[in-house]
Amino acid sequence: MKIQCLIVDDEPPARELLASYIEKMDDLEITGQCGNALEAFAFIQKKPVNILFLDIQMPRMNGLELIKSLQERPRVILTTAYREFAVEGFELDVLDYLVKPVTFERFLKSISKYHQYNVLKQPAAVDNKEEAFEKAYMYFKVNKELVKIYLKEIIYIESIKDYVKIITPGKSVITYQRIGYMEEKLPENKFVRIHKSYIVSVDKIVSYNNEEVNVQSFSLPIGRNYKQQFLRVLSV
Repeated sequence: MKIQCLIVDDEPPARELLASYIEKMDDLEITGQCGNALEAFAFIQKKPVNILFLDIQMPRMNGLELIKSLQERPRVILTTAYREFAVEGFELDVLDYLVKPVTFERFLKSISKYHQYNVLKQPAAVDNKEEAFEKAYMYFKVNKELVKIYLKEIIYIESIKDYVKIITPGKSVITYQRIGYMEEKLPENKFVRIHKSYIVSVDKIVSYNNEEVNVQSFSLPIGRNYKQQFLRVLSV
């Protein structure tokens, strides 16, 4: 089932830009577009919405007031030209905050956050979480392209100074990113950091001893400072 997206903005060009981005994504679908917050409030009462792309500065009712008025909220991605609303937005537990003009690369990061939210945060049955993990992915910038990688395909991640190498079956990609960021964003029941330079997929661990972990055909060292965390994850 596709992720239902509602775009709310009083500026038609802004709505059109987001709509063009959503239409490029196989798993997203535009369920509606609204020109103001009051119209959006009525829409959300009638139709299911998974992601709300919401402008802040609108006449009569602004985006933040709309969020506060909703008893059951979809995941909200704020879109605005004004950075000063960021703090209040995150106090309302919004998923992300996009500053206009929104680039496609930045849009993709927000969608990745949505998938990570489903895996990490959303209360759900184990089967539903497993299903969410099967579909979860992230985009990584490699040279001038954005490469889509499903989390379930990652075997391990290696830190190379300010870059990380992501190993998947048949290929590896190198992207500008810190391994600490990856450790924070990946689901902790599916990935574990075993060394200052390595994160491995728990499901792909074949065997281990006091010194190394065998992940499929790869042997990786266990760092002294990460051994307890590694054993704790495996014991769950």
